[in-house]
Amino acid sequence: MQLLNPIDYQPTAVQVVEDLAHEFVHLLPGCRIEHVGSSAIPGVVSKGDIDVCVLVPAQQHQPTVAALERVGYVAKRDTLRTPELCMMLSPRGDVDLALQVVAEGSRFEFFMRFRDALRASPALVKAYNEVKQSAACLSAEEYRAAKSAFIASVLHTA
Repeated sequence: MQLLNPIDYQPTAVQVVEDLAHEFVHLLPGCRIEHVGSSAIPGVVSKGDIDVCVLVPAQQHQPTVAALERVGYVAKRDTLRTPELCMMLSPRGDVDLALQVVAEGSRFEFFMRFRDALRASPALVKAYNEVKQSAACLSAEEYRAAKSAFIASVLHTA
């Protein structure tokens, strides 16, 4: 797996998220768009994918998922799906964009907690990059497991 340096993908990611926020103002009134994942953390290497957390009131979770499906987003297979979380893939062909539709106040707000912990700590950014770089030669499943263990450790201490 090839990891990109932040300068090679983060400017594009920021623009994509800004454009998405403008689009969702009309499609999903009242939602909150949060840029999460590696592309939201200055200095983090990445595969170049972009993750966006779409926070909605709990009672609006399913209607939000349905609205996104109507415009071409699809629920990601083989991921956790609950009444408070739905991972969705974008219909865009120009970028690798995924949404995490999350009910406000749920345990799934950890996406922002992890992002904020790394934004506040250059040492965590360095450690995360080391985990990703050392796992880049592993299988996709092993790479995700290495990242997950790191994320869990950060969330446990945050």
